[in-house]
Amino acid sequence: MSESVHSSPRKSDGGSSIRTHRTSGEQSMSNSEPALTNNTPVRRLTAYEKYMEEMNNDPRALKEVTLGKRIAFYKIRNELGSGNFSQVKMGLHALTKEKVAIKILDKTKLDQKTQRLLSREISCMERLHHPNIIRLYEVVETLAKLHLVMEYAPGGELFTKISNEGKIAEAECKPIFAQVTSAVYHMHSKNIIHRDLKAENVFYAANGYVKVGDFGFSTYCKMSDTLNTFCGSPPYAAPELFKDENYIGPPVDTWALGIMLYFMMTGVMPFRADTVAKLKKCILDGQFTIPSYVSSNGQLLIRGVLKQPPPDRYTIDQIKSSQWLQGQEYPPPHPSYHLTPCFRRESASNEEINVLDQLKALGIKDDQLESTRDQDSRNSITGTYRIALHRLQRKRLEPPVQPPPQQTKGKTSRPSSKKKSKDSNKNNKPSKLCTIL
Repeated sequence: MSESVHSSPRKSDGGSSIRTHRTSGEQSMSNSEPALTNNTPVRRLTAYEKYMEEMNNDPRALKEVTLGKRIAFYKIRNELGSGNFSQVKMGLHALTKEKVAIKILDKTKLDQKTQRLLSREISCMERLHHPNIIRLYEVVETLAKLHLVMEYAPGGELFTKISNEGKIAEAECKPIFAQVTSAVYHMHSKNIIHRDLKAENVFYAANGYVKVGDFGFSTYCKMSDTLNTFCGSPPYAAPELFKDENYIGPPVDTWALGIMLYFMMTGVMPFRADTVAKLKKCILDGQFTIPSYVSSNGQLLIRGVLKQPPPDRYTIDQIKSSQWLQGQEYPPPHPSYHLTPCFRRESASNEEINVLDQLKALGIKDDQLESTRDQDSRNSITGTYRIALHRLQRKRLEPPVQPPPQQTKGKTSRPSSKKKSKDSNKNNKPSKLCTIL
């Protein structure tokens, strides 16, 4: 991988060490230095300088860096979940005080195939700017680990809610499914196929929105291009993935949406079996039943999406225009914006100019903004800019829809809860291995 390695925290992003600014009282105690007169102003350190001073000289901060509890501008907190190659932990951005999710990968365990998938994940997330898609803020690399700093969705997984509380009422299902559909529509408009859509990868945000995340198996391709790699979880896999032939990307994502909708409305999976081999047979046979309590329009949509031949399967446009989703809103994508804070004010939006002013108020200088020009997400100043900009966008474009889901007594909703239903425990294989069947 060609990523740059972050240097020791004893230097700022601009490359210069931060000097300690003594108060007048401290200087008067030194016999070798003249005392400041009352007319000499004392410059206060900016928030950026204070943090860099702390990182340079505070023994506790240096120890936290050594122990992996700090990285760049982030203080790392409790674990949110883990996979085969990674951990996800909560982080706190020191300058903006924004909570983030940090995906931490051990570079020594990444083979070439996994490195390619990781590179695609970063590239795909960089292209997507939608209120229902988890945002990538920054990539921080050290000698041993790679950190993907992303938007934090505090409400937990859609899967966890259903596992703890059972099926979701249709009135509640509709806005959730409409938001996920809008997110997938945006992905496909950017020529991105997710390939791992499932309830475990849909997260509740604090403002009532849901967010699609985990782009570890995503790929960038033309909508008519054929793919040949099996990715994701078998219970959500389209029938063409189990055949020894190439497949088109969009219908695979659409099928997964149908499985997710069935799970949301019933609390169980449409295709269930004890082994992957039996599950494969069930999916290829295409036989499933829908409980009678599901509305006729809901049944019509599920059957339209779960059609065996990909050409006969509902498209995203057909899903959006279905009778079941009539009257639902589909959040639009965020307007295009600069990915780094190195740009002319004349070409910037009001929000971007606002964020530039915030960065300067924090003590970030013009030369440091200029240094972000060719570094994309691999720069802490860029990460700060993206967090501040996304905060403004959320206030404007993501009004509250509903409060975060309430968990049953004694249950908590965490982004990577290991509690799973009986059916999912049997069929849901970890989706961090990409297997060619």
